[in-house]
Amino acid sequence: MADFATNYMGLSLKNPIVAGSSGLTNSVKQIKQLEEAGVGAVVLKSLFEEQILIDTNSVMNAGNEQNTYPEAEEYIRNYTRMNTISNYLELIKEAKQAVDIPVIASINCMSASDWSDFAKDMEDAGADAIELNIYEMPVDKNVTADSYDKKYFDIVRMVKRKINIPVAVKIGSNFSNPVRVVDQLHANGASSVVLFNKFYTPDFDLDKLEFKSADVMSTPLDIYPGLRWTGIIKGKLPKAQIAASTGIHNGEGIIKQLLAGSQITQICSTLYLNGFGVVNEMLNELEGFMKKWSFDNIDDFRGRLSYRNISSPAIYERSQFMKYYSNRK
Repeated sequence: MADFATNYMGLSLKNPIVAGSSGLTNSVKQIKQLEEAGVGAVVLKSLFEEQILIDTNSVMNAGNEQNTYPEAEEYIRNYTRMNTISNYLELIKEAKQAVDIPVIASINCMSASDWSDFAKDMEDAGADAIELNIYEMPVDKNVTADSYDKKYFDIVRMVKRKINIPVAVKIGSNFSNPVRVVDQLHANGASSVVLFNKFYTPDFDLDKLEFKSADVMSTPLDIYPGLRWTGIIKGKLPKAQIAASTGIHNGEGIIKQLLAGSQITQICSTLYLNGFGVVNEMLNELEGFMKKWSFDNIDDFRGRLSYRNISSPAIYERSQFMKYYSNRK
């Protein structure tokens, strides 16, 4: 049998398929089912910094008469924060007791604030690593792109000062220079980057003339931006560890991202759409591919088609359809 063993941020995984952060990783029961289905690790559903702030402000606004006492205000804020995180810490502890695969905590954050103290609590609860899902919508015309980028670096540096377990950073694809961003994230302490986040996307209901959400599930076509940048970044930054995410729905998607240079692959939408049995199907496709090409282990072909290892790396940089459309009528 082919050897699927993978090292991710110093963690030993039995294979490179990781259940990404979602509602499916928010209970011990489902985490155990995912382990039984064959995943190599799980990323827990995110703890949202935004939700911590909302909960805290809600409690404070409900008791305005107490706000004249700074000591009482501080007590209430701290109590609310800890109450918000206590269930999350319990999930980490219970999951670690229930499964043998690595359990990665997740924080969805948008600022370098005092929420970062919770990262240490997550480490103490037994989390094997922490994934920081960082994003702030760049809508202020007075803020430069570098200022937005710097916030990412500051958050990583601040968290790494407080914990010893590895940190991954999940980012979006809309940076002006993703290679530089990944390089700087690594320089500031990130052990891995996750490419890419699938953000909430707005849509319009033309029958009601109302705002609505677009489909939250990815499709296999969503794999291509991540595939391009995985190949480029791994080629430019050989030491960088990349977790490929979004648009990975079958074994073919797993194989392609590994060929581009990813260390592991995160799946989510396909678990919702196809059930946990899809993991075994992916592993069977991966094994068939490795047998076909006589690869004994994943490192035999990881990054084989990255920017660094192909004869014409400029293919990765091509952004226009000139050649494709020039002969079409």
